[in-house]
Amino acid sequence: MIQEFRDFIAKGNVMDMAVGIIVGAAFTAIVTSLVGDLINPIIALFTGGIDFSGWFYALNGESYASLAAAQEAGAPVFAVGNFIMAVINFLIIAFVVFLLVKMVNRIKDAAAKPEEEVAPEEPGPTELQVLLEIRDSLKARG
Repeated sequence: MIQEFRDFIAKGNVMDMAVGIIVGAAFTAIVTSLVGDLINPIIALFTGGIDFSGWFYALNGESYASLAAAQEAGAPVFAVGNFIMAVINFLIIAFVVFLLVKMVNRIKDAAAKPEEEVAPEEPGPTELQVLLEIRDSLKARG
């Protein structure tokens, strides 16, 4: 059982998956910073300083200074701004992954050497042509 587990762990797919998860976690931190530190301020500039993460609706009808204050008070809230930020994060991640896949495919295509084009062989004589040649050959002998 331990040997099977070692074999399973040693397989390339498991190691590739582990590396992918680790790189994905690091990539998530980069995208979170990109959105929070670069994109949100630009969006806030165009929307008059609105911060999406501050958009929320308290379902108990009371007014709170911030989402954190409402959550600390235990009020049920619709955190609309957090949802919008999650959608923006998804779109950015999806776009970056698209660009990465496109780049990898381009590199793969460039690395794959096109096989030397072999000139197509001319087709041989048809059966009728061979029979006609045999007939002509026999006529010439006889």
